[in-house]
Amino acid sequence: MGLGSWKRRGRRTLVAAALTTAIVSGTAGWATGHEQRPLTGPPPGIGSWRADHSLKVALPDPTASSPAQVATFFSDLTGAEQRDLAARHPTVVGNLDGAPIALRFEANAMALRAEQARAHADARNRSLTPQARATAQALAERCAELLSPGRRILAFDPRGRGQVAEVYGNVADAQHVSVIVPGSDIDLGTFDRTKDVYGTPAGMARSLYSATHHRTAVIAWVGYTTPLGLGPDAATGRLAEAGAPRLARFVQGLTAAGVPEPAVFCHSYGSVVCGLAAQRLPASDLVVLGSPGMRADRVTDLHTRARVWAARDDSDWITNVPNVELFGLGHGADPTDRSFGARQVPAERAEGHTGYFAPGTDSLRAFADIATGASS
Repeated sequence: MGLGSWKRRGRRTLVAAALTTAIVSGTAGWATGHEQRPLTGPPPGIGSWRADHSLKVALPDPTASSPAQVATFFSDLTGAEQRDLAARHPTVVGNLDGAPIALRFEANAMALRAEQARAHADARNRSLTPQARATAQALAERCAELLSPGRRILAFDPRGRGQVAEVYGNVADAQHVSVIVPGSDIDLGTFDRTKDVYGTPAGMARSLYSATHHRTAVIAWVGYTTPLGLGPDAATGRLAEAGAPRLARFVQGLTAAGVPEPAVFCHSYGSVVCGLAAQRLPASDLVVLGSPGMRADRVTDLHTRARVWAARDDSDWITNVPNVELFGLGHGADPTDRSFGARQVPAERAEGHTGYFAPGTDSLRAFADIATGASS
């Protein structure tokens, strides 16, 4: 190997080392991340679903049937047959992409009530450790909150850190629909936290729904295992690679159930998920904000028909993250760079990494125009 090759390899090694340091420890106030095991595979209760032959036909397998096939299966059932399946298998039907939207609401309400009862029993079980009882009590309270009147839960899975999707507005009749995909530190317990509200998918969804004057439905989707803090999970694409097919299938399920192609808003690490899912997303628009990269050098590399938009304010700490992808670290080009080819979203009035959906910002106004189809 020549001297020039050694020098080039040395420079690449230094860049990789600098990238690791910047991503893992470069932002003050963020905790070091803990490696997460992604939640993958079919929803809970799949065994009894596969064994159910009450309709004299095989039920659609979530791992083998497309959302379109699921939608066709349910369209051939009577309302009573649909409700009976939901009652017998609420955890499957509630998370089954392509199943009727209203039926999923009903199924998830049943699943939440059952999980609440189990959690209450564990909270009273003196054979468990105090920590386990406290965790169970917190889960019971979380379920009670999600069962509050008016809440419409489109997906619910209590396994691991928990996953959930909630709808704001009438998604069944909406002419325009948006989906919010969050970044790090979001799960069942934090997706609608009151602290740093516009950094949560629920807070973003509510703000966008209000900014459109309720002319669109918005879905806060927490359907993948997000990184915790800054660390290897945030610096690599491992969790995004596990989450991308889940996002693609979720959106495919929406359109198979009759929902119009949504505008998908992807915050922070969520934009890595969206970049990897883009080719399979039936979306009208793909909007990334506070993005560390989309695992692509330019818009054309995403292979999407969706319009691609990007927003980043100057005070966002994400500007300190190097936009490179090397040895598995980093997420590639800056989507707000002109050479990337995304449409620019103004964000001069947004503040920090979680201020893009704050009321009164130019970014929120632009998001509302995108969500309602008013932007060109």
